[in-house]
Amino acid sequence: MEVRLAESYGFCFGVKRAIKIAERSRGGVTFGALIHNPKEIERLKNSFGVRLAQSLNELKSGDQVIVRTHGIPKNDLLSLRQKNISITDATCPYVTKPQKIVEEMSDQGYQIIIFGDIDHPEVKSVMSYSSTPVIVVGNLEELKEKKILKRVALISQTTKQTSKFLEIAHFLMCCAYETRVFNTICNATFQNQDATRKLAKEVDIMVIVGGLTSSNTQQLLNIAKEYCKDSYLIEDEKNLNKKWFVGKKICGLSAGASTPDWIIQNVKRAIEAL
Repeated sequence: MEVRLAESYGFCFGVKRAIKIAERSRGGVTFGALIHNPKEIERLKNSFGVRLAQSLNELKSGDQVIVRTHGIPKNDLLSLRQKNISITDATCPYVTKPQKIVEEMSDQGYQIIIFGDIDHPEVKSVMSYSSTPVIVVGNLEELKEKKILKRVALISQTTKQTSKFLEIAHFLMCCAYETRVFNTICNATFQNQDATRKLAKEVDIMVIVGGLTSSNTQQLLNIAKEYCKDSYLIEDEKNLNKKWFVGKKICGLSAGASTPDWIIQNVKRAIEAL
């Protein structure tokens, strides 16, 4: 098989920063999964002694706590600061930006609308900074069912598609008296999505590598399927199925922002060996 890598793929700035923080901690504790890639989480545990805590009750005095890249709810952060523990905030700067916007806009009386997945930890984190109830929608049709106030502020989960965000922005500008639009989609997300879209048009099959629970990786898969119906999502080379490649000559390869390069290269070599 011929394998073509997307022009932009894999680790983004925020993830690289968080991984370095975790490695330097040598035995630190991440509050929530640091990133959405179980293989990398396992590597950090085995090689650097970094363990995972899913709740405040799992943390004890003296722990070196690392706040996950997606951020945590505001009240959880305040509770951490009241404990006798060391805290390193690895929240991606592209996530702290919408946190601040939501806090400021809600204090000014704007209705907060977030384009995102309500169960995603990033969205939960950002929502917690609002002083008023927040509307979270996954698409334009969901928004049309909501009661829109006169003054609204729109932000996006950092890993969403720009085109769908703009659809929502246009709708709000037509039905609200005042609409404040903040483009909080990460540049790396946009670049990876654009590169995947371009590559999917040129190949017979697309393979996206990343955590199955990763939002940005799922977005890459959705984009790839628009232009290449034979597109698949895997976590590593063990998930490859030889039947996918029957009759195919060129395979496109991209990866989510939480996917380490060592996994991507393992997948690339496995496909080339077919």
